[in-house]
Formats: sequence, structure tokens, C-alpha cells
Amino acid sequence: MKNIKQQSAKEPLTLENPKQEFLFDGINYKILLIGIGVIALGFILMAGGGSTDPNVFNEEIFNFRRIRLAPTTVLIGFGITIYSIFKKSK
Repeated sequence: MKNIKQQSAKEPLTLENPKQEFLFDGINYKILLIGIGVIALGFILMAGGGSTDPNVFNEEIFNFRRIRLAPTTVLIGFGITIYSIFKKSK
């Protein structure tokens, strides 16, 4: 469907094809997807370490991967996504 736009009172109506413009460039979207992937990886690293018996304590919840690596990975992913939003177009 074509849009009809009146430019001014003196000019006639014109038919124009609306050009779809994206908010960011393609590189911004690629960086954004990488950042989302890094965030997902961080949440995957946090998973696991539970116990089948609630009366038994499992030390696995306090290992390096869940306490240090996974939250750091999520924060790096957030930093990448913020960078992709603020990166200027050429």
C-alpha cells in the first residue's frame, strides 16, 4: 500500500514509497546479538549444582564457576549490549 502525502497547499498530492529505515546499522545489531549470546552463556554457567535430597547440603553451589565466572560473564554481556547501543553510525 502506498502512502499519499500532501507536501504543502500549493503542491499536488504525491505518491511515495515509504523507505523502511532501521534505528541502527547492521553492525550494531550483530554486536547486540553477540552481547545477548554472552548473557545467555553466563546464565547457563550459573545453572546446576542442586541436590536431589533437600536435607543434604551440596558445596557445588559455591564453586568458582557460579560465584565468579558466571556473574562476570553476564556483566560483560551487558557491557557489550550497551556498547552496541551507543556505537555511532558512520
